[in-house]
Amino acid sequence: MCHAIFAAFSLLLHPEYFIRFVMLVKIYNQNPNTKEITRVVNILQEGGLVVYPTDTVYAIGCDALNVRAVEKICKIKGIDPKKANFSIICYDLSDISEYVKVNTPTFKLMKKNLPGPFTFILNTNNTLPKIFKNRKTVGIRVPDNNIIRELVRELGNPILTTLIHDEDDIIEYATDPELIHDKYENIVDIVIDGGYGEVEPSTIVDCTGDEPVITRQGKGELEGI
Repeated sequence: MCHAIFAAFSLLLHPEYFIRFVMLVKIYNQNPNTKEITRVVNILQEGGLVVYPTDTVYAIGCDALNVRAVEKICKIKGIDPKKANFSIICYDLSDISEYVKVNTPTFKLMKKNLPGPFTFILNTNNTLPKIFKNRKTVGIRVPDNNIIRELVRELGNPILTTLIHDEDDIIEYATDPELIHDKYENIVDIVIDGGYGEVEPSTIVDCTGDEPVITRQGKGELEGI
């Protein structure tokens, strides 16, 4: 009897029969639990993928400096890494010069509007991983959301971000954390429940020319332009 139970248990442990359980972890925006933040950061450090809330819609992300993780994100989205329009989330503006070229007027504009629901498109520099170097620009996000900002702060690297897509065009799938978990549990490594998300994306501001240009009006109303 014992031998039969052991054999059955061993069979379940075989990779072919292994069942993958993806956690849905509750983290509160107003007071993110340090233990849960560390748990998610450990997954990011191992090259894992995370679904998380922002100040607009839910997004999928990974350690932006982990090339293999970035490639996994591209595969999920069905895009060529060489043609992808990447955005990265930073904790604040103190370190963005490590990743992008930013002049004084643009920095002042960003400082006036961030943290907030904006994506600022800037020219890249030479410190981003090779996978980014096929692109001359990258989006910078500093969302007004303590969960994702604390993840970035503890990780010590920016987080690559891309919106979760909703093929069925049913809003609930993209806003309800439990439904998001049901949909992405076989795709990502952990889903954060940070409360209901929104449906309006960030406002995109292209700062690569002589003057900033709003290329997508989203949730954010830009000040100082």
